[in-house]
Amino acid sequence: MPKINQAKIAILATDGFEQVELTEPKRKLEEAGATVHVLSVKEGSIKGWDKTNWGEEVKVDRLVKDASVEDYDALILPGGQINPDKLRAEEVAVRFVRDFFNTKKTLAAICHGPWLLVEAGVAKGRELTSFASIKTDVVNAGGHWVDREVVVDQALVTSRKPDDIPAFVAKIVEEVEEGRHEDRAKAA
Repeated sequence: MPKINQAKIAILATDGFEQVELTEPKRKLEEAGATVHVLSVKEGSIKGWDKTNWGEEVKVDRLVKDASVEDYDALILPGGQINPDKLRAEEVAVRFVRDFFNTKKTLAAICHGPWLLVEAGVAKGRELTSFASIKTDVVNAGGHWVDREVVVDQALVTSRKPDDIPAFVAKIVEEVEEGRHEDRAKAA
């Protein structure tokens, strides 16, 4: 089971990600010693959305089509309305999320990020949260939506909004350090 300072974490995003939902987890995880890569469907950089207008650009480390789920200990899906809506229309991104979910490693989504969980078909039967405006989408996909700052269902971590980031990041660290859920079942 990796310690957070040995972990390799991917953040999957594109233009229109809610800026603080990418930059703050990235900063906090890097401060804890993790290696964090930004994956995207486009090269170069992606532009954030900062509350009411375009924000800063973030460098893309690798195209998602060139990434392997086996290279990472966790995957983070930031929200914002634009980012996950664009990504759920990209089969390579949806497939990466589905494949990552199937590894039983930590998969974390915040705000509108769970739209990708819905599109990937992995919300069904899971307890999760999201930004309130996509509650119906989660429920229609078979998810059990709850209103809490952070929800964990096996290795799936979800949060509602930027105010939840401290709890979201703390739970990501805890889940990464606990290891894959299938490994925990074998050890019990």
